[in-house]
Amino acid sequence: MDKIFLKACAAEPTAHTPIWLNRQAGRYMPEYHALKGDTPSLEFFKHPEMAAQATLDAQRILGVDAAIMFADLLPIMEPMGLRLDYRAGEGPVFDNPVRSEADVAALEVLPAEEATPYIAETVTNILSDLPAQVALIGFSGAPFTLASYAIEGRGSRNYVHVKRMMYTAPELWHALLDKLVTQVTSYVQLQIEAGVDAVQLFDTWVGSLSVLDFRSYVAPHLKKLLDNLRGRVPVIYFGTGNGHLLGEVAAMAPDVLALDWRVPLAETWESTGVKAVQGNLDPIVLCADRATVEAQAKSILDSVAGRPGHIFNLGHGIIPETPVDNVKALVAFVQEYSLARGGR
Repeated sequence: MDKIFLKACAAEPTAHTPIWLNRQAGRYMPEYHALKGDTPSLEFFKHPEMAAQATLDAQRILGVDAAIMFADLLPIMEPMGLRLDYRAGEGPVFDNPVRSEADVAALEVLPAEEATPYIAETVTNILSDLPAQVALIGFSGAPFTLASYAIEGRGSRNYVHVKRMMYTAPELWHALLDKLVTQVTSYVQLQIEAGVDAVQLFDTWVGSLSVLDFRSYVAPHLKKLLDNLRGRVPVIYFGTGNGHLLGEVAAMAPDVLALDWRVPLAETWESTGVKAVQGNLDPIVLCADRATVEAQAKSILDSVAGRPGHIFNLGHGIIPETPVDNVKALVAFVQEYSLARGGR
């Protein structure tokens, strides 16, 4: 059976605009809390049965055209030697951040089958119950965002430690990124071998960089990663606050360029020249009323005017305060409205 999401990734006409949502399995859903219970976050992410159930619950409840494997960006770095904890009120924390030459040298790059075997089990478990027409998306953090977490040790506003390393120890910076590209490549390839239909790379912190810094410190590594993954399944690249960098990323030819809500979707699609785009409703719109949700979604769909290659999504992830009914309404509206337009 054809998967409408994959047809859109290839910019082929589809009966309706496919839709899935960043963080569609998350804390806004009662089913998520019932499943997680008191399970520590890190254990939850690494538990193949629970992670698969969270993935499947979200797809079933929302009726989206693609499921995304339930996981987190950072557990990939735990077997490399970083001590990861998820702390209430703080989020993820590494208590041994990477700051020195010795720290980078100590990071171990391992085959994903050895470092993160639970990921393949999670994919297998999801596929055993996922409807045949629904695509499964795997994912990973992109090299810059993973490096930033490793160096800062936690969330950051100014990225002081990150930029200090880039500017004052560029050889060390590039050594770190080289290791991350190798680890991420193995991690994503394991997901592909396990059966995912596509992969999304999350680069949520990349918007903190200037164009020149992106070119100097990130682009070579991101291009290497994209080249490593090219040709097996569609690869989606998603950054936030990075409107000024989209031309640079588009030149690397990801299969799908995902956009945050800060840029106009149709105009950006045209200016970058990419084949397929994903996005880009402001996730906070989902905290308004249903009429607003539908009006904002209609505006995006109308701006695209039926052009093949559009995957509807948010410009970032669903936040915990979001009413579930609004999310369901968005999915139904996008599918029904785009179908009524006569497909793509």
